[in-house]
Amino acid sequence: MAMRYIYLSPHLDDAVLSAGGYIYEQTRAGMEVEIWTFMCGFTPTEELSDFAKAIHEQWGIVSASDVVTARRAEDVNAAGIVGAKAVHFDYLDCIYRRGRNGEWLYSGISMDPHPEDDGLPAQIAESISARLQPDDQLVCQLALGSHVDHLIVRRAVELLQKPLIYDVDIPYLFNYPDELLPKTAGMEETVQPVSEAGLKSWQDAIAAYTSQMGMLFQTPEAMRPKIQDYWANHKGVRFWSLD
Repeated sequence: MAMRYIYLSPHLDDAVLSAGGYIYEQTRAGMEVEIWTFMCGFTPTEELSDFAKAIHEQWGIVSASDVVTARRAEDVNAAGIVGAKAVHFDYLDCIYRRGRNGEWLYSGISMDPHPEDDGLPAQIAESISARLQPDDQLVCQLALGSHVDHLIVRRAVELLQKPLIYDVDIPYLFNYPDELLPKTAGMEETVQPVSEAGLKSWQDAIAAYTSQMGMLFQTPEAMRPKIQDYWANHKGVRFWSLD
């Protein structure tokens, strides 16, 4: 069976943001690429915390079910632009997760996982393992910015004890550059080349996440030069792996 590249994405945009240009190059070369997104499940009720309501206001969508529906559709569109297959899991985004007593677990995103989420990495690892094929290559986010969901997914993937490639979280790299060295300690960096066509596809795919654009870059017009500048510094996408 042919090798698949599996990009493990905490949210419905992370993989394309971080590596969309190289995903385009891979699929153009005939490689099979899938993007597995974990924290994109539907909430059991429409009740929201004040924190989630504020996030929804930034996204311009009131209902939690409408958010997930819209973001999944955006992801399928974006993945298609770079030639990848989108696969969606049903774990809840941190802004929707509640504890055993019904309390909201998070009022922010850049923090350590709540103790009630201690079992979540193992659950996600089991979900990954159940779908893996022997020759799959896994690509995981480094978790720059320490978004709680990025931390949890990285921990889940590392539980599998399989060879990993790491990509760097965009746009968190732009905002937390000092985290790069500690989070890549002991790793070797490589750069995979991306053509100008790949750059354009990457930018177009990011632009497909219309609900997220204001939060991530303010506007598509502001996003495109930031991605181009990052690409221009390396002429490709940066990856890390253990020596």
